[in-house]
Amino acid sequence: MSMFRFKNKSWLVFILLILAFGLIFIWQYVSRTIEISEQPNEEGQLIEEKISPLSGLACQNYQRRPLAVVLAEDPVTRPLAGLSQADLVLEMPVITNSITRMLAVYLCQEPPEIGSLRSARHDFVPLILGLDAILVHWGGSHFALDKLNTGILDNIDALENPYNAFYQKQSIPQPHNGFTSMERLLNSAQKLGYRLENQFEGYPFRSFRSKAPNNRSFAPKVLKIGYSYPYNVSYQYEPATNSYLRYRTNLKEIDKNNNQQIEAKNVVVMRVFSRQIEGPDYNDLDLEGSGQCQVYQNGTVIDGTWQKSEKNPASKLKFLDEAGQEIPFVPGQIWLEIIEPEQEVTWQ
Repeated sequence: MSMFRFKNKSWLVFILLILAFGLIFIWQYVSRTIEISEQPNEEGQLIEEKISPLSGLACQNYQRRPLAVVLAEDPVTRPLAGLSQADLVLEMPVITNSITRMLAVYLCQEPPEIGSLRSARHDFVPLILGLDAILVHWGGSHFALDKLNTGILDNIDALENPYNAFYQKQSIPQPHNGFTSMERLLNSAQKLGYRLENQFEGYPFRSFRSKAPNNRSFAPKVLKIGYSYPYNVSYQYEPATNSYLRYRTNLKEIDKNNNQQIEAKNVVVMRVFSRQIEGPDYNDLDLEGSGQCQVYQNGTVIDGTWQKSEKNPASKLKFLDEAGQEIPFVPGQIWLEIIEPEQEVTWQ
């Protein structure tokens, strides 16, 4: 009987030893797996997560088609609502060396309010086609409406207000009182029968862990874009956050929805020729072809070339380095600043 108990104890010890070794092996394997997964990617390597093709940030709606909203820049409309939640923003003159407007492109986030909205211009069309976006606007120039009436681009026009996509605030004077929201726009786009799946190939992005060498030791610099007053713009580089804080007429650019200052991770300056058409009211930009650009990121500037096919209006707008390769962006909001070739830009 005692021999039987001894054998039972031996087997018990043996089983416990096997379990202990098994637990140690599993712990070591998991530790190695976690360690490997935390190894940084190489500089410039494309991120393989489910990310926004426009900002490079993690995004649940990464397959959703973007909405490109025309926003006013008249001083009376400040602060604008929803600007901080755009993936990408284009800023461009609608009169040569004068009034500018924004095109805020939304994909990932859903602002509860977006505005003030303004009218479209025909120069927006090739840019929006290249992003596979739906245009959102409050009317437009006859040049723009003539193009849109051909069916070249899916659009939601506040003058028609399909499915109650827009509303006006009585406390704000016209024409600056037009607003919308992502919820309203998505509902309208769906009921209009527009395709909601994104087909834009996306921009290349650097790894989150890739940083400029010693970027926190960089002295703050200011990038000034030479739009005419009161549309002049500047960005102050903040080394601690590796961001560019946006100012307009030396005042902080604030999002009315959250009272946050706009912070870009990338600012692209595109030099584009323009000309006045039909008197002083409208201009025409050479947005197809190529030209000079500068990409500001990580506290530095990269000289390059912007390129968009003249034969295919839906082609992607690319930003190429001296070797002809696409310049990868830092994940985060991108601002594209379209200016005349002779307009002054300083970085100091």
